[in-house]
Amino acid sequence: MTDPVAPGEQPDPPEGTAGSRRPGPWATAASIARSAGVAAGLVTAYYLLPLDWHGEDLTALALVGGLLAAGLFFGWEVWLIRRSPSPRLKAVEAVAATVALYLVLFASGYYLLERAAPGSFNEHLTRTDALYFTLTTFTTVGFGDIFAVSRTGRVLVMCQMTCTLLIVGLAVRVLGAAVRTGLRRQGRGTPE
Repeated sequence: MTDPVAPGEQPDPPEGTAGSRRPGPWATAASIARSAGVAAGLVTAYYLLPLDWHGEDLTALALVGGLLAAGLFFGWEVWLIRRSPSPRLKAVEAVAATVALYLVLFASGYYLLERAAPGSFNEHLTRTDALYFTLTTFTTVGFGDIFAVSRTGRVLVMCQMTCTLLIVGLAVRVLGAAVRTGLRRQGRGTPE
């Protein structure tokens, strides 16, 4: 069933056709593929990049720098969403990329901390262990099989918990506002 068209207005072309305002199945599939590709690329880079430097200060500096870079990346994604012809799809891509980057950053931080200060966790962390610990903390599952023992490790875990709350609360709200702005720019906004 189609929406009624006011006198003098042209109906929207069918979804997924040239001139359509809504993305078709190919655009949706391409967006999903890009999201999966970015996430896979980040995880691959995490496993391939040499993370063999030592020092707690260097680890903290790298994590803070990475989080600042992720914040800039997120801001850039918001800017792109607001100007995208498909703001909803762009927002899905932004969430996938930002969350994958966030998880890889914290996994790298945990891995580097274990190298810089062995014994920071109750067991030695491999890259997979660090990623697993990051994901269980992010999802708030926290099985308890791996946990921070050192003060620095606990501070890092608390930082991740705080950032997770910010991502879930603030970032989702910002992305939603960017999508609404993008839709309004196209004249497709919904009344608030």
